[in-house]
Amino acid sequence: MADQKESSVLFSLKELMNLEEDRIREEEAEKARRARAELEARETRERSARESEERRLRDEEERRRAEELRKREEQTRLEAIRQGEVEKARAEAEHKARAEAMAAQRAHEAQLASINQDEHKKRLQITVGVIAFVFVAAVIGGGILLKKHNDQVNRERQEDARTRAELEARATAAENQVKASQEKESELKSALNNAKDEADRVRIQAELTKAQEQTAAARRGLRTVGGGSGSGSGGGSKPAAAKPACNCTPGDPLCSCL
Repeated sequence: MADQKESSVLFSLKELMNLEEDRIREEEAEKARRARAELEARETRERSARESEERRLRDEEERRRAEELRKREEQTRLEAIRQGEVEKARAEAEHKARAEAMAAQRAHEAQLASINQDEHKKRLQITVGVIAFVFVAAVIGGGILLKKHNDQVNRERQEDARTRAELEARATAAENQVKASQEKESELKSALNNAKDEADRVRIQAELTKAQEQTAAARRGLRTVGGGSGSGSGGGSKPAAAKPACNCTPGDPLCSCL
């Protein structure tokens, strides 16, 4: 009878021990499950953060490219307007020179017709000489003014071309620097994710911080170049000089206001 009681007690103790071991195993399994869940959640958050940062960088790059395209289109439009104004001014100068030459010629012919009726040969010759001198002087003066105007236009074109070339070279260099910095950042981020120990992680994080600062500086330089380019092409043309009032009689063929 005592043996049966002892066996019963041993069995109960063994059952209790088994239950305790099951409870401990379940707690350890639950801890392991929670640890795995926390690790997966942390990895999910980190992956989401990386993807969000990559999307932000892509969006920023697209905005930058769109802004650069807009600036180039605006610069092209302003250049076309300026070229149109230069061509218009040159055409007006040529037209004015031709009109003055024709007016001088008509005046010369009218004067000759009047002088032919004059009885004094000497006065006729003197008048013809004076008119011829005035005509030649007017033609030469108009040619000189037109040449000066064309030379000034050519100098402005050369200066604009040189300025545009310099700005484009600076913008290209800044873009290359930004791209190189971004590539270095991507490499360091990948290396940081694959770091073997804390020492490597600290070292790579320091290099990544430095690379990010270099990227920010390169972007500021690029924005500075873009701003200078916009301001360099914004010069307006000079206003056209006001025409003098025309006092000619309507229908007068000798009128120089045409």
